[in-house]
Amino acid sequence: MITVNSDGKIMVRRCLVTLRPFRLFVLGIGFFTLCFLMTSLGGQFSARRLGDSPFTVHTEVIGALESRVVLRKMSDLLELMVKRMDTMVRLENGSDLHRGDEGHAVDRFSPGAKLMEKIQAIAQNVSDIAMKVDQILHNSVLHNKVSEGQRDQCEVPNDPKYPDCSGKVEWMHARWTSDPCYAFFGVDGTECSFLIYLSEVEWFCPPMPWRNQTAVFPPPKSLPKGQAAFRSNLSHLLELIGSGKESLIFMKRRIKQLEAHWAPAARRLEAKLKGARRDQKQILIHIGFLTEESGDVFSPRVLKGGPLGEMVQWADILAVLFILGHNLKITVSLKELQRCRFRVIDTFGTEPAYNHEEYATLHGYRTNWGYWNFNPKQFMTMFPHTPDNSFMGFVSEELNSTEKQFIKNNKDSNMAVVYGKEASIWKLQGKEKFLRILNKYMEIHGTVYYETQRPPEVPAFVKNHGLLPQQEFQQLLRKAKLFIGFGFPYEGPAPLEAIANGCVFLQSRFSPPHSSLNHEFFRGKPTSREVFSQHPYAENFIGKPHVWTVDYNNSEEFEAAIKAIMRIQVDPYLPYEYTCEGMLERIYAYIQHQDFCITTESSPLVASPQPARALSALAPNAPHLVWPHNASLGSEAWPPVHSFQGWLAETGRTCTDACLDRGLICEPSFFFFLNTQDAFLKLNVSCDRTESEMNHLYPAFAQLGRECYLQKEPILYSCAGSNTKYHRLCPCRDFQKGQVALCQDCL
Repeated sequence: MITVNSDGKIMVRRCLVTLRPFRLFVLGIGFFTLCFLMTSLGGQFSARRLGDSPFTVHTEVIGALESRVVLRKMSDLLELMVKRMDTMVRLENGSDLHRGDEGHAVDRFSPGAKLMEKIQAIAQNVSDIAMKVDQILHNSVLHNKVSEGQRDQCEVPNDPKYPDCSGKVEWMHARWTSDPCYAFFGVDGTECSFLIYLSEVEWFCPPMPWRNQTAVFPPPKSLPKGQAAFRSNLSHLLELIGSGKESLIFMKRRIKQLEAHWAPAARRLEAKLKGARRDQKQILIHIGFLTEESGDVFSPRVLKGGPLGEMVQWADILAVLFILGHNLKITVSLKELQRCRFRVIDTFGTEPAYNHEEYATLHGYRTNWGYWNFNPKQFMTMFPHTPDNSFMGFVSEELNSTEKQFIKNNKDSNMAVVYGKEASIWKLQGKEKFLRILNKYMEIHGTVYYETQRPPEVPAFVKNHGLLPQQEFQQLLRKAKLFIGFGFPYEGPAPLEAIANGCVFLQSRFSPPHSSLNHEFFRGKPTSREVFSQHPYAENFIGKPHVWTVDYNNSEEFEAAIKAIMRIQVDPYLPYEYTCEGMLERIYAYIQHQDFCITTESSPLVASPQPARALSALAPNAPHLVWPHNASLGSEAWPPVHSFQGWLAETGRTCTDACLDRGLICEPSFFFFLNTQDAFLKLNVSCDRTESEMNHLYPAFAQLGRECYLQKEPILYSCAGSNTKYHRLCPCRDFQKGQVALCQDCL
């Protein structure tokens, strides 16, 4: 019982001061001992978990042997501490006895004998535990000798179904320490651990027969496949996304805003599919740029004018996958990222030369973002930068006919809005020169974020509204005639939104073009693409009258463009691939037809009795190869093989450009048909010598020496890349109008 008099209060305070260090000490020793127990016995506990690998136990047992010694030292240390504490307690109590009534209080609540008994008990327990660890370790080492013998006797299998196995094992020998991911999956430098990883985590080697019962990742039980059905109510999706981050709140707000547009788009796609059965997929959505492990630099900037493009795209991807009827699990934690058939949302794309680790390392293409050795189609981009990747995209709000007419009737032909919400974008050197020219003809508006004072980077003649909510920003665009960019940010969604709301987009032409070779922003990104303007998609796929690209350093050209834009009238325009229906079609096609577990060697085209690659023939009265209409093979291929055309490009041209020159799209999955000596002969190319090498420009023909080169590594097939030495053999295909990702019969 605690009294309320002054002495009692002093006693309580004193007890807290005197006893707390002892209590904390006992608690600390107990927790420390528990940690050592878990460490020492961890090998035994984890060895009994289903799915652990045999080499996990070996690693932890070694640690336990060291822990046994430490436990004994702890026991000795505790005995020594007991003696010292006994002396300290006697001195403490002795001094307190000279303090009158307070001494009785200290006697009554002193830890004294009880504390000493507890510490002695801990010391005895540690000693007993050390003896038990000795016994457990002895039994464990004997028990593991059998599996230890197995794992030292692994041989690399020679299986024609897994032709890359031996090469991947050699690669693991040289580089398994390059990434902690391998150790996480149990790789420890032995041949067996390499084979286990390459057969169970990846698919380059056949399964090990003795691993059937103890696989690191046992194959999941086959679940009955449900049928995916279109959804129209997005309430459950909003619950799945959760909250707690400004970025997630923004994404949920965007999904709600577009909900009315998704429903009719889903109905139209459902009608096109005519009731075709679709398997329901289990899809893990890991929003990597929002994880705490990555630092999540986006969320704090959502309300301060920071970039929103990635969040726009993720919100639309979530909406599409949910509407298509698949089961989703959404995570922003690296701990929840499981082994999956990855599809990577990659804003600027990853070219094959940067993706192949060995090749990238040897030829100077290695960056922090590349060398994953994926199928390049697993990377999914915001814009169709390179056909080597899959174009994922996003959605802009589509207007109905009434809204379009209202915008046309209410446009202010003398109003311009600047593309740039952060003050740093307005630091562009020389902007005053062209802004003053623009100010002669138009009233200039900005939406630059600020907290208390107007940003000094914004000229006084610019009317700054501050950072606007999305709906208010759209209202501003619907009134303005011009949306003008300063050259940054690159390839964001805002120009498409402006064009969809009836604005003309004016942007700067870059000379020389920006790339990883000359511009800090692109340095380190896994692409060699040259960017000739702020928004290449708008320039190349939309163009005039909606998009004007001029040299801002040429005052006469800039002023002439302003005058011309003021005279013309444009309708709101949105490319089909950025509508709700266009994105639904695209992702539906990817989910139905892309299978990254099928290797080139196991495809039905390669395994057919008559090699499918030999079926291509020279088109009548044309200098390119086509797929014969009477050929029966390839009916299961996607894209369909009858969309294939094979061309010999001019020297110095990428296959991307060579196909675009002919009104086509480069299709890397068709490189297989061109990677033969027969293809050179059919294109009337005479080869004095033919070699097979790893090079992202092959297959190709070198005029000097009349040398023909074939591609040795399939994941290096690349639409990107050029050299003035080579004529590249380029696989092209047709495409749907307004939907470059899909061929005419791809849906």
